[in-house]
Amino acid sequence: MALPVESHAWFGSSILESTAGQTDFPNEMERLWRGCMTARVAIATVLLLLQVVTGALGQLHNFSLVAICLVYLAATLIVRLLFKRRQLGRTLGKRWLAIIGVDVIVFAALHLMQGASINYSPLFGLPVLVAAVLGSMMLAIGTAASVTLILLGNAVWMSFSTLGDVTGLLAQAALTGVGCFAIAILANQIATRLANEELRARRNQLAARVQRQVNELVIETLTDGVLVVDAKGLVRSANPAARHLLGSERALGTSSFDLTAEGGWLALSELMRSSFARKAPQQAEVTIKHRGQGPRRLVARTRLTPSMGGSLDGLCVIFLQDQRESEARMRTEKLASMGRMSAAVAHEIRNPLAAIVQANALLDEDLSEPGHQQLIQIVRQNAKRLEHTVDEILNLARVKTQSRLAESPIIVLEETVERICRDWTHQAMSDVDLVKLNLTTGETVVAFEVEHLRRVMVNLLDNAKRYASNAREAIVVSTRMASSGQAILSIWSDGDPLDRSIERNLFEPFFSSESRSSGLGLYICRELCEGHGASIRYKRSGRRVRDQETEGNEFIVTFRPSRRESDGVPQTDTLPLQA
Repeated sequence: MALPVESHAWFGSSILESTAGQTDFPNEMERLWRGCMTARVAIATVLLLLQVVTGALGQLHNFSLVAICLVYLAATLIVRLLFKRRQLGRTLGKRWLAIIGVDVIVFAALHLMQGASINYSPLFGLPVLVAAVLGSMMLAIGTAASVTLILLGNAVWMSFSTLGDVTGLLAQAALTGVGCFAIAILANQIATRLANEELRARRNQLAARVQRQVNELVIETLTDGVLVVDAKGLVRSANPAARHLLGSERALGTSSFDLTAEGGWLALSELMRSSFARKAPQQAEVTIKHRGQGPRRLVARTRLTPSMGGSLDGLCVIFLQDQRESEARMRTEKLASMGRMSAAVAHEIRNPLAAIVQANALLDEDLSEPGHQQLIQIVRQNAKRLEHTVDEILNLARVKTQSRLAESPIIVLEETVERICRDWTHQAMSDVDLVKLNLTTGETVVAFEVEHLRRVMVNLLDNAKRYASNAREAIVVSTRMASSGQAILSIWSDGDPLDRSIERNLFEPFFSSESRSSGLGLYICRELCEGHGASIRYKRSGRRVRDQETEGNEFIVTFRPSRRESDGVPQTDTLPLQA
């Protein structure tokens, strides 16, 4: 009854082949087994009652028939209650003899001992039927042949004992045998087809279950949102990305929700209604905005499932894509090509730059007028700055992280941070005391390039000023020592909370919430920090400023231990960070 396993779209046949041994005796065959064994018990009970009633009427002269029926009933009950379901095999054997053989022997004994008073020939159809259903074609044919030989032998014996016409008895035995063969063939064909259909159904169910699990896994891990909505606006299913993009506690807290319940989802619900009304897929750019949150621009595409028949409409599947993420991916691709091009351009700039520096040095030897010397100094400074920029581009392109780690100089953190903040405050030209310094006392040394730290802090301070209030001490710059012995620099501002989609992509290149921003500031900060063995992260935290608790955005830079620290130089005491 083994079936070839069909191949499927998401997986090969090997997934289903392992279940072949588990489906050799399917559920339908188990029901047939119980039915056949119950039929044997019923026939045994009827035979025993027949013999008892016959004896009560005084027509029974051989009490061994009652004993045979009683033993047969006990045997059928034992098989029905104690035997496990199992197939009978392909040939005559012990299993055949224990079940079907007992039926044949008992019916043959009753047929021979009862004589011509009762004809037991129809009962021989039961063992033939059981052999055809629970066994193979060969076993069914063998059982039918055994029954036919018993009937023919009994007809010959009866003809000799009665000295009557043997033709009628032989004809009746032959017709009964033909009927047994017909039952064996037809019943086996029907049982085999039934078993094959159930095997195929179970394997299809397994394939569908595996396919559903694969689909659910793919949908759950998609970065794009997927919503399944009915015609009334009820969201039947939504993957985690869709719930996150919808940006509401209603979407995150319940399994199903109404798409028309939130005002921020109005554009999505209108797009869904338009899809059902026009019976065609739609695509549009929608903006989701909830109270207390920033706007979120999405690209929404709808697809309609076929109608489920009758008055039931189909479902609308809405695919959501964060427009900022798609734009960031496009910018990242541009960054890769621009990086290769900038590395090549930087390499080509080196030779002309060296010539400019050499020519400027020769002019410095020949020209002594103050005006000329001032111009020479300007050329020298800008050439040095350009050379430094070229080196950074090449180092970033070659990803020389390990070499830069070894070359990182040792600086005093408090002194450097204070100087950078003072220079930035002078350039910011704010009317209020915008920055509050909360630095540890002593000299905490870290391994970091001063100019790189300046670029990191200026970038973070510029971002803080852009989103913070213009109040006094809106920005707090702090340093402290962690329990692990690492120095920590934090820049806190009292700005509004970041949108979750922005927070997730803060340090990605070309990702920005503003159209005029390049989106490279925080990415460069991360690259510079990682180049010196440091790390940078963001979190939402509270501070006590202006005599009140205030929530704000905090960027934290954790430095790697410097060489002087690892050599055992004692560290200075630090003051606890004030709130």
